[in-house]
Amino acid sequence: MGLLRNSLLLQGQLRHATAQAAAAAAGVGRRGVATSTEEYMRRNYANNVSEYNTVIGSLVQQRRPYLLRDAYDDMLLDGVQPVRDTFHNLIVGTMKGSRLQDAFYFRDQMREMGLQPDVNLYNFLISTCGKCKNSDAAILLLEEMKAHGVKLKGETYICLLNALAATGRTDQVYAIVRDMTAAGLGLNKFCYAGLITAFKNKTPASEDTPAKILEFVQQSKGWRYVERVANDSAENIMMNVSDEELYNLPTAEFAHRRGFIFKQLTIYHVAIHACADLGSKETLEALLDMFTKENFNYDAFIVMQAVRCYLRCGDIDSAVKMFEEFSSSKPTPAELYVTLAEGAMIGYTPRGMEVAQATLEKMTERKFFLNPKMGTDLLLAASGEKTGGYTTANYIWDMLQTRNIIPAFPAVEAYYKGLKEREIPSDDPRLVNVARVLDNLQIRLGPRRNFQ
Repeated sequence: MGLLRNSLLLQGQLRHATAQAAAAAAGVGRRGVATSTEEYMRRNYANNVSEYNTVIGSLVQQRRPYLLRDAYDDMLLDGVQPVRDTFHNLIVGTMKGSRLQDAFYFRDQMREMGLQPDVNLYNFLISTCGKCKNSDAAILLLEEMKAHGVKLKGETYICLLNALAATGRTDQVYAIVRDMTAAGLGLNKFCYAGLITAFKNKTPASEDTPAKILEFVQQSKGWRYVERVANDSAENIMMNVSDEELYNLPTAEFAHRRGFIFKQLTIYHVAIHACADLGSKETLEALLDMFTKENFNYDAFIVMQAVRCYLRCGDIDSAVKMFEEFSSSKPTPAELYVTLAEGAMIGYTPRGMEVAQATLEKMTERKFFLNPKMGTDLLLAASGEKTGGYTTANYIWDMLQTRNIIPAFPAVEAYYKGLKEREIPSDDPRLVNVARVLDNLQIRLGPRRNFQ
């Protein structure tokens, strides 16, 4: 598998660009090509369907969905026949990577090989539609399921509900709820989460959205778990797909982080996240009051979203207070520091920039490090400062340079432009270094800038 990683990670493409591979695809025996057996084995990374399934599973785990088509093409060129498990792995990978076109491509390929998608695979496809905010495609999949006689499960209804919620289709979300009731299924916490998300995403925004959020949280306290066969979620577990990821909840990326979220608080996670997106401080404080009355303890995600809401509403003091109360009693993840620092920079007020700088310094003192995503987000935010000494942006850049981390192109470009707008000599070491990094990124990315 070492050869696989070298070819995938370093080059971003797989090996079949040679005439020998074309000959193999045309049915020429492997030993009949000009390349020696030893050379072929050196360049080959999988020989049968089991090995290819392992390769595909590895790509899915590494979150490299843009390589799945290459691996699949190699599989066909090698004359290896994909099986049902192969397509399930491929479609789960496209779901995790939000690649709807690839998901439908693999669905079509599956059919061409005489394999009919089952209900679990349709669940993954519908979830992908939700991630890509394409509710029309989700409806088409529902019609397709009915046409092919595929029986819907409780999970299917919830996937549909949340896929429609992603585009604010409240009328269709209510229709799914009615269908669930007619099928004898009760609403669970993921259904109420979808209802909240639907109203949050509704356009134009509805004035009663804050009231609806509070109403659904209150109603959810008496939810009954959706009746389903015990093994309905067995494949999701095998595929390492959490409920949060399947239903596109805002906690999906933290579901596998131990101690980051308390799963029994799902409805509060979604509701408080909605408050942060909407910038509704009043609704947030009403939710926190309800939360306290139930004697729950905050988890990191709830604090992170409450801090984000306060900062979006311009209430820096409340955000700092909540952050400090949590960090003084519990382990504080790096994401919470980043949320406070990034949110404090909104509007680039002197007080906000001071809080952002102090928060970043605390991160450094406590041996927290920025990863490329965090660094990119922070640098992009800090680079928008038009006045002042550019202290925070410079500090973030230095934090990244210490770890030899290069942020994404947009952040480097914004930082460079910010430096150029200030009175800095053209031979200033910082400016020269940033210009060099920017040039290297432009050369490396070229026309493939949006490849990932």
